[in-house]
Amino acid sequence: MVGGAGWCPRGITANSVAPGIIDTDLNAAWLRGDPQARAHAGSLAALGRVGEPDDVAGVVAFLASDDARRVTGRVIDATGGAGL
Repeated sequence: MVGGAGWCPRGITANSVAPGIIDTDLNAAWLRGDPQARAHAGSLAALGRVGEPDDVAGVVAFLASDDARRVTGRVIDATGGAGL
């Protein structure tokens, strides 16, 4: 079956999360060390701030829950509205 649809009858879903700019150790050097860079990165999102790990964790927790059992084959935008 195409696109992972063969897993669906087994209750397995396949989704991904596009997190945008998140304040993690990977981005620490420029996000935490340069206030202007952080302000600019935050301005790219409609919510007006850089994301935090918990912002993405909530989306992932939802996708892993029974509440998302009908969601499959999606990319969930968790960028805070980047590019809007």
